[in-house]
Amino acid sequence: MSDLEFKQVSKKYLIRSAAARNVSGVQRLLQRLRRRSDFWALRDVTFSVERGEALGIIGHNGAGKSTILKLLSNITTPTSGEIAIEGRLAALIEIGSGFHPELTGRENVYLNGALLGMRRREITAKLESIVEFAGVQQFIDVPVKRYSSGMYLRLGFSIAAHLDPDILLLDEVLAVGDATFQSRCLDRVTELKRAGTTIVFISHNLHAVGRLCERTLLLRRGEIVSDGPTDGVIAEYERSLSSLTPSTPHGDPIIKQPQAVEIVSLGFYDSQNRKTTSFKTGESLWAVVEYRVNEPLENAVVEVYFYSIFGNMHSHLTTATKGEPLNLAPGTGMIEFFCPELALEAATFNVDAGVKIAGSGASEFVDCKRAAVLNVTVGEPVLGVFHMPHTWTMTNTNRGLSDSSLESELNVGK
Repeated sequence: MSDLEFKQVSKKYLIRSAAARNVSGVQRLLQRLRRRSDFWALRDVTFSVERGEALGIIGHNGAGKSTILKLLSNITTPTSGEIAIEGRLAALIEIGSGFHPELTGRENVYLNGALLGMRRREITAKLESIVEFAGVQQFIDVPVKRYSSGMYLRLGFSIAAHLDPDILLLDEVLAVGDATFQSRCLDRVTELKRAGTTIVFISHNLHAVGRLCERTLLLRRGEIVSDGPTDGVIAEYERSLSSLTPSTPHGDPIIKQPQAVEIVSLGFYDSQNRKTTSFKTGESLWAVVEYRVNEPLENAVVEVYFYSIFGNMHSHLTTATKGEPLNLAPGTGMIEFFCPELALEAATFNVDAGVKIAGSGASEFVDCKRAAVLNVTVGEPVLGVFHMPHTWTMTNTNRGLSDSSLESELNVGK
């Protein structure tokens, strides 16, 4: 029996171009009418989710994932087609969006819980568990405007995670908090799954999708291009990432034309020289950037950028560290970066590769492309946002002092 079904669902948005400013009102209106264009976010999408099933939905930015989420959440309606939902549906999308900054954590638990459809009696019964899960016991009666962003998000997720829906919609909410809390979030969602909750999980975090979902859809330009076992669909998605696309890592990058150098590919290799996009914290990593030089370029800098799924840069690799000029001659070549221990947190990262001229602005590139997706899972323990490579030693402080020598040491300075 299906809890959720899409039947040939399409969603169209109307895109209007800006009209010229130096024309009359009537002319501006006519220009806008002529410049209208249709954008199909979804086209004839059909799928169903069986009761108790966990379905993953993945794809590039702009593939249509968020549109499906908005349609299921009743934020918008389809242009054509039908959507059938059986049972109580809850969406974990905008965590903490119903919080009032002047109210305490306890008061916001009741407020946010009510907004999510929970009764006061139900909230009271679950209050202790909600607070304990979020780890804010000491601050539950403090206004949430005093909370750190992590505390704020953890409490918001904890409230939503204690709903008892028939169908649960998940966006990128499992990226809340550090690696330890993310693992607890996944454990909680797994518990709901075992209890028979139907789950739809839309995410860039391929590791989390692989752990939670048996079946996954791959979207591309508003259409389903693959529907099947999660491992196979993720592998197909990772293969598609080898096709590089123009990137916008620093706002809108300024690409010099004509391009003296072009990024051809970016690949990651593990300690066994196997090409992969999945690593554990603390593992060694090689990143190989291949490029083609059309015209000689002096004082070049080749860089690799790691971005969170929310667009925040977490780290980067650069050839500028040695201070030696990099002069590129016509032909093909590659730059190989080596990281002895991967220090990124356990999460999924978008990776960009870029070539620029030393001393140029942050948004000025010879070429810059979205090159890969890197999945990092927990290897070396991570408490916080990154792994800190380290060693340790132990010294035995009991030196076997005799009673007389110990007494003389204790009497020093008296």
